[in-house]
Amino acid sequence: MTIHTISHIEYHCADAAQSAADLVTGFGFAPDARQPDRRPGVHAVHLHQGAIRLRLSSADAADHPVARFVEQHGDGVAVIALGCADPDASLERAVRHGGRVLDRDGGLVAGFGDVALRFVADAPAPAEAPRPEALLDLLDHAAICVPAGELAAAVRFCEAALGFHRIFGERVEIGAQAMDSSVVQSASGAVTFTLIEPDTDRQPGQIDAFLDAHQGPGVQHLAFRTHDIAAALRRFRADGVEFLTTPSAYYDGLAERLGSTAIPVPVLRELDVLVDQDHGGQLFQIFTRSVHSRRTFFLELIERQGAGTFGTANIKALYEAVERQNATASL
Repeated sequence: MTIHTISHIEYHCADAAQSAADLVTGFGFAPDARQPDRRPGVHAVHLHQGAIRLRLSSADAADHPVARFVEQHGDGVAVIALGCADPDASLERAVRHGGRVLDRDGGLVAGFGDVALRFVADAPAPAEAPRPEALLDLLDHAAICVPAGELAAAVRFCEAALGFHRIFGERVEIGAQAMDSSVVQSASGAVTFTLIEPDTDRQPGQIDAFLDAHQGPGVQHLAFRTHDIAAALRRFRADGVEFLTTPSAYYDGLAERLGSTAIPVPVLRELDVLVDQDHGGQLFQIFTRSVHSRRTFFLELIERQGAGTFGTANIKALYEAVERQNATASL
């Protein structure tokens, strides 16, 4: 299969300039003036940091497709662009396995609800030297919520249409709530989707709330990989980004659960960082507090020290963290 990377993310929003300014100020992204976007009726801002490329778009008129997406779903990820050795061949494979063409000339097919997939040519390495102050390296994964009963079909689509393979699965139960998840990944290892569905036989939870507020399937969060999560957190917090907190008791049992950690437990406790491990090593993660008007989108920071997949507590930790945020917001 020719899919190698996530080339870029296309994010539709009510105010592209303001959303871009928040990412520049809070996360250190830089505008990319080399990527002009001259679509009529659209204001677009292109940002980059490391290998992460974001295209933020807002529309001038209410009947524009960008504006209609925002009206239905709120600000959010509208397109995941996949870098391919042969975009045409990748698109044709997707079509053969059930992908619905939205724009053949633009390499666009339906993906997950109104979140589309765009097949584009692999981009050459950026000409500019890496910025020494950049702390974000690449897009680690995208988490996508699908309605109950659709997880298996979404996995089959990713396997057949995209050539991905399933690398991880987990059922999470938190009190009376439950959800199921599968992680699929490209053969290159550079494109990873975490697919999540609620268990509607249990009490409604945050995945149900996402699907209701988003009005269908969508991207719940993007995970940015960093080579130094402690330094990134200290800088981003100083620049005004709010992250979810972790109960102190979480850290009391870490030594017994994991043994020694690559980042000392006192630092993890200070910064509210979660840690897990798999056969390859450890991973460290934290989630931003959602500032979305519908609380349907947020960001994750993740540092991998040998871990190549997800530890068994990864998704459960996310679920619990968002539950804490929702409980706080309802007070």
